[in-house]
Amino acid sequence: MVVGFRRSISFQTEARSQQQQQRARSSYRARSASLPSRFHPLVSDLGDACRCLRCWAEGEGRPAARTPSPAWLAEGVALLALLLSSLSQLLRHPLARDPLRRSPLLLPLLDSFLRLADAHALLRSSLLSLPALLSRARSALLRRDPARLSSALRSLRRSLGEGGGGGGGVPAFAEFSLAELRAATNGFSAENIVSESGEKAPNVVYKGRLQNRRWIAVKKFTKLAWPEPKQFAEEAWGVGKLRHRRLANLIGYCCDGDERLLVAEYMPNDTLAKHLFHWENQTIEWAMRLRVAYYIAEALEYCGNEGRPLYHDLNAYRVLFDEDGDPRLSCFGLMKNSRDGKSYSTNLAYTPPEYLRNGRVTPESVIFSFGTVLLDLLSGKRIPPSHALDMIRNKHMLTLMDSHLEGNFSTEEATALVDLASQCLQYEPRDRPNTKKLVSILAPLQTKSEVPSYVMLGIPKHEEAPPTPQHPLSPLGEACSRMDLTAIHQILIMTHYKDDEGTNELSFQEWTQQMRDMLDARKRGDFAFRDKDFKIAIECYTQFIDVGTMVSPTVYARRSLCHLMCDQPDAALRDAMQAQCVYPDWPTAFYMQAVALAKLNMNDDAADMLNEAAGLEEKQQKSAKGP
Repeated sequence: MVVGFRRSISFQTEARSQQQQQRARSSYRARSASLPSRFHPLVSDLGDACRCLRCWAEGEGRPAARTPSPAWLAEGVALLALLLSSLSQLLRHPLARDPLRRSPLLLPLLDSFLRLADAHALLRSSLLSLPALLSRARSALLRRDPARLSSALRSLRRSLGEGGGGGGGVPAFAEFSLAELRAATNGFSAENIVSESGEKAPNVVYKGRLQNRRWIAVKKFTKLAWPEPKQFAEEAWGVGKLRHRRLANLIGYCCDGDERLLVAEYMPNDTLAKHLFHWENQTIEWAMRLRVAYYIAEALEYCGNEGRPLYHDLNAYRVLFDEDGDPRLSCFGLMKNSRDGKSYSTNLAYTPPEYLRNGRVTPESVIFSFGTVLLDLLSGKRIPPSHALDMIRNKHMLTLMDSHLEGNFSTEEATALVDLASQCLQYEPRDRPNTKKLVSILAPLQTKSEVPSYVMLGIPKHEEAPPTPQHPLSPLGEACSRMDLTAIHQILIMTHYKDDEGTNELSFQEWTQQMRDMLDARKRGDFAFRDKDFKIAIECYTQFIDVGTMVSPTVYARRSLCHLMCDQPDAALRDAMQAQCVYPDWPTAFYMQAVALAKLNMNDDAADMLNEAAGLEEKQQKSAKGP
């Protein structure tokens, strides 16, 4: 009897869902038909892209595993890029200069995108910020805010279109003013110098922080290094096009009078030289050394494929570690001017033989330098290549190995790395391997790929709390800014369902047994939520939501917190966005998104959401006081 009743409810729900979809399709067709005829091809392209993406997300090809295949994800990313391209063309059309006039068309599309981006696979891909960006665009449409909408759409295009090689999240290359960089570095203070050679070096690197809270590295050249501003700008733009997760990417430059500066992503965990030659607590373990070699080989292969095969003075000081402990290759070595000193500033013993003969850097010279980095990784100290090759020829491999490893390495792996180093250090450039071969040899040696780099490097996991917002905060805002989940829980219990007023209007006919069962599920969820039994609360709230007769933003907010308590920030973000869809100007929905985004280490987006919520609260308070 119970099974039959549930089946009946399921059929009713499915029928209602089909009716809603049919109404939505009819409404969408009517809105599209009302547009000028010149819009129709663009709308058709957009519809085709949306259908393709839906088939991809919900079709038979969707993997059942928690972690999808790279090929499947790549297909989804390509489809999203196509869809966004269609949307961008629609918005750039002369008839759509005011995107708010197109809101009847765009709102259902953005809602559809949000549902598609809800797939767990996408949330774990490099497009992690996509749902938040879509949500921001939807909010701007609902509030009729053209400036905010334009900003959100620019962020969307950047998220999908400028992440080549897995460098998603890197800002677009731009020109900075000298005033911006002076402010970011505290007037180029000596305290902000991070380059190993220090204040007296010809080219100094400073740590800085922009107004948007992004940390940067600023390389300041001497006045005579780049006398031609046009050449400097062209070279910077060329390197600035590169985007890869294995590079400390170049994000901007400044050319003001005699000043020449480069701006790159800041890497907070020192250089390979520091960790190999000047370590204090622990040396780098063997598996991490193999990872460094592999990641740098990947970076060099990417640069070569993108038409930038030359890297000047590759050494252990050019390898940097990001906030997660992953090794990256500095972008500064990709830029070189003939007047900017020698291409090899280190001891001549480490310089490629052909450079000593003709003073030219070639792709094969870069391979030689990579071989010297392999020697550093093997020995833990600087060894002239000629001396190392003598040791290898005399089969003194164990003498070459770093004694601080205390034998904690695979002899087979060490032999493979020694063989590769000797190939890279061949006297004749033609006898050295290319970058593709470097990657193919090093890839099978990655035996601890599941262990995060920060663990192997012995540094704490990077977590940054959301910044202080621009507007005064309520108690809920304060709790969210501190990421104090216990305080958020107490506040949500106290506010109960007062913010749900007016979001549901039920007719007498809707008070059925199904309705009573749904409210009973919510009640059980509330008891579990109060008692901090968050897994049970998730189950009960899910039963309430799945019926779909009533829509409660508070239930979504509560389930979002439950997911955070269960260490499921991606699910928490989805629920917080659903709460915003139900109640677009509800500060709590934005606050919960801020916490979830911060848990996902998307701190810039978390800051935006926190400020958005605080601004909405301030607006509501002024509105309540009246004129």
